[in-house]
Amino acid sequence: MNMLHAFLVAPFADYVFMQRALFGSLLLCISACPVGVFLMLRRMSLTGDAMSHAILPGAATGFLLYGLQIIPMTIGGLIAGMVVALGSGLVSRLTSQREDASLAAFYLISLALGVMIISLRGSSVDLMHVLFGTVLALNDDALFLITLITVVTIVALGIFWRALVAECMDPLFLRSVSRLGTPVHFVFLALVVLNLVGGFQALGTLLSVGLMMLPAAGARFWVNRVAPLCALAIGFGMISCIAGLLLSYHIALPSGPAIVLTAGAIYLASIIVAPRGLIRSRNANRHHRAA
Repeated sequence: MNMLHAFLVAPFADYVFMQRALFGSLLLCISACPVGVFLMLRRMSLTGDAMSHAILPGAATGFLLYGLQIIPMTIGGLIAGMVVALGSGLVSRLTSQREDASLAAFYLISLALGVMIISLRGSSVDLMHVLFGTVLALNDDALFLITLITVVTIVALGIFWRALVAECMDPLFLRSVSRLGTPVHFVFLALVVLNLVGGFQALGTLLSVGLMMLPAAGARFWVNRVAPLCALAIGFGMISCIAGLLLSYHIALPSGPAIVLTAGAIYLASIIVAPRGLIRSRNANRHHRAA
């Protein structure tokens, strides 16, 4: 019992930095995992990855001007993400190019621009900080920002829930019966950018999308309905954060990658043992053939 307490509870009970990391990462799960579910249902999973790169030049500009200060880097990341989201959306609507192609072009430009901006002033350590984050160094400003993003996301999802679900199922039908189709699309992209900016504070630009998408992808093997899917994704995300932080504490792993790899392990396990996973699917096919 003492060993179990020392392994599971003591790191969070004894160290303030672990408590801050746990609080911030759990808030991110509540906010980002449902957004990841809607990205997946809309077949936009890779959009999250593209948008996580898109915020880099804005965050890098904030870093170039003010150093590792949360507010300038956050504002810069929001502006850059919104520019890429709106720009790619407008290009796809005003030209014959599809949105995935225009988004790919915008995010590649953003990624190269962000790395170049950081290289003008910073070192490789600064670049690693921006790309991979420092969840164990969250301060009051970062926690306040993550809390604010979580509240905004929950309120927005509550207001636009039915429209978001309808757009996942049949976007053309939504646009034919309601004027909310296009506005909801851009509201959703704004939520994606907001949550990636919040995740950037803890996990960096490259790993923030991992906490958004991997729990959602794993939960998809267990349930079908949207609300339970969001709840299960949040649960998988929280387990990933707790386990990842414990692993990083006990065996000296980088905390951000440990969290994302734990989420990846849950995803791989879901592929195998979930009701819609490989084992159940193969058994169902055998029974069907035998019948």
